[in-house]
Amino acid sequence: MATFELNLIDATKQLSRKDVTLFHGSDHSGQFGIMAKHESFMTSLLLGLYWFYVLNDPDPNYLALAGGILYFKKNVLWIVTPHFFVDKDMKRISVNLEQELKKEEEQRKEMKERAKNLEKEMLKRMWEIQKKIPKS
Repeated sequence: MATFELNLIDATKQLSRKDVTLFHGSDHSGQFGIMAKHESFMTSLLLGLYWFYVLNDPDPNYLALAGGILYFKKNVLWIVTPHFFVDKDMKRISVNLEQELKKEEEQRKEMKERAKNLEKEMLKRMWEIQKKIPKS
């Protein structure tokens, strides 16, 4: 059976497999599959659970993605995403993705709060500086 290369990249890690036989994904238009020698293809992936098969293994490898961009050309599939997890166990991978998304949401909330506080402090200092400037 013909194979293709899969490259997964996120902010902290990269994974490459050269023995992939089928990738199953979904985008805003619906579900799709990619096999070796597929035409060039690019799409925006949704947050969710995907899977792929490798040569000589009848069981799927599950791939949890926090969205991303998929690009297939010259028998190489590239997926760039904020976060990904690969596992044979669907439940374990779903828990990992959920935990990562919760952590990311908490970090976003903290950053928003810090930006809000910084803005307040800057306005306060500008007000104080403006009061010290003599009026002519």
